[in-house]
Amino acid sequence: MPKIININPSKPHPETIRAAAEVIKRGGIVFFPTQYLYGLGADALNIEAVKRVFGIKQRSLNKPLSILIKNRDEIDKLVRYIPPAALRIMDSFWPGDITIVFEAKDLLPTHLTAGTGKIGIRLPGHPVAAALLNSLKNPITGTSANITDNVGCSQVPDLDPQIEKKLDLILDAGPLKGGAGSTVIDITPPEPRILREGAVSSKEIFAVLDRR
Repeated sequence: MPKIININPSKPHPETIRAAAEVIKRGGIVFFPTQYLYGLGADALNIEAVKRVFGIKQRSLNKPLSILIKNRDEIDKLVRYIPPAALRIMDSFWPGDITIVFEAKDLLPTHLTAGTGKIGIRLPGHPVAAALLNSLKNPITGTSANITDNVGCSQVPDLDPQIEKKLDLILDAGPLKGGAGSTVIDITPPEPRILREGAVSSKEIFAVLDRR
């Protein structure tokens, strides 16, 4: 079974964060808190680690994974173009609960993008997730810690045993808010499209996009 470490959700201990970062650097998978649900964190540019995440979630290789970044400067390295709509969304809602789908650069593993040529990116607001990313060079996977199509996990006691036994480290920050998780919006079409409505409503997003 993986090691479980309790972590302060608002002031994560630097040594704990460094230990988790080392696991990810070695190709491991870390269970960690985001704002609403726990996620599975792996080095997003490590093909074998990404494959492990797909296997753990029993996820179809036709379904891409989203990633988390440490700051907005990272986006230029990962995507082909940042449309004005994306800038308005980031200015209004990041760090936080919106995943934005961009056209991906070729450097991203095809397993990560599932051959779609697109990548979902989020700048997380949770202090543990932010600290973890700041300890790493590469972005990490931001997918929820559940078997695909099952309910997401908002506290460690609810973690699926099938997933738990395949993890390398669990960061327990206590119960999270739960719910649908982040809202996902694809800004690659001429008209941005909501792929999943979550913490931020489509009404709030389109109110921002309609501003001139």
